[in-house]
Amino acid sequence: MKAIGKSVRVLLLAVVCVAVLLPAASLYYSYSGGNACARCHEIWQPYRDWHESAHRNVPCADCHGDVFTFDAGFHLKNLTRLTAHLRGRVPEQVRLKTDDVLKIGSRCAKCHREEYAEWSAGPHSTTYSHIFLDADHNKRTRLMDDCLRCHGMHFEGSIRDLVTPIDTAGPWKMLQPALGAQSAIPCITCHQMHRHGDLLARPATKPYDAGPRQEISRPSLALFDRRRQDYVSLSSLPLPQMHEKDRSIRISPDPRQALCYQCHAPLAGGEVGTGDDRTPLGVHEGLSCLACHGKHGQTTRASCANCHPQLSNCGLNVETMDTTFKSVKSHHNIHTVKCLDCHTKGVPKKRVRES
Repeated sequence: MKAIGKSVRVLLLAVVCVAVLLPAASLYYSYSGGNACARCHEIWQPYRDWHESAHRNVPCADCHGDVFTFDAGFHLKNLTRLTAHLRGRVPEQVRLKTDDVLKIGSRCAKCHREEYAEWSAGPHSTTYSHIFLDADHNKRTRLMDDCLRCHGMHFEGSIRDLVTPIDTAGPWKMLQPALGAQSAIPCITCHQMHRHGDLLARPATKPYDAGPRQEISRPSLALFDRRRQDYVSLSSLPLPQMHEKDRSIRISPDPRQALCYQCHAPLAGGEVGTGDDRTPLGVHEGLSCLACHGKHGQTTRASCANCHPQLSNCGLNVETMDTTFKSVKSHHNIHTVKCLDCHTKGVPKKRVRES
């Protein structure tokens, strides 16, 4: 009996030690808002970036997890990092793990509710399963590591660590089933949390600098480059030079669409409409992606009404014309539709409205 009692006491002591040690690393980090760790820890660079970013008034815990969480995995991960640090196994650069990225994305909703709701309802909230278990796509195109450049750029590992088999026969399955329902393009794909910038604050008085002096984009807009494992700011992303056979294509100078072109890009030759390019031609040539597509949800319901009066030069409601805006089965793609697509015998002269 004494031996059993001693074993119980040892077990209880071990449980208490674990209960104390698990949150210890988290407490050590949180009590000074990360400053204590940044003095000698490998996170000094991320900490400095955050301290100069547009999120510097947001505590670390709001995005990276609260020390008072009951999630044992959170504390175990911090304890593992602390142990590795004390043993001198310091990484060259701190990287967010796949699980960290997914949790941070869900925490964005606490402040950015409208934007998160729009993103959640849009195509960029697509899941790993929806992208990588698409039988029609996988039969036509063999899965490869380059798929992760746009779909799953924060995934740790190669395509062979994500899906099997890597062929065009299938059937395909996720090697990490729990990842299947998670977003493949989370918020921090296009937004850099620690990007240098001013705080977003409500002005004391209503601004009257309407027009070209208004801000077009927030400084957080950036592309996460999977190859470099780092962000490329919007100002460093080029707009492509496009052509249709021998004719140069006019594209919008809107700098935000440089981000769109990183994934929705033509093939290397720059021929418009190749690859996953959606550059508008015809009557819409020169328009920005954001002229028709909502920023986070990519909604297009009001896109025609934003620019057009109800009636076109033809006297028809533009939303009822035979284009893919009205029906995805239409042969007239809204991105490339031309007047001659419908007026095959020539474009009629503009009608003069009677006053």
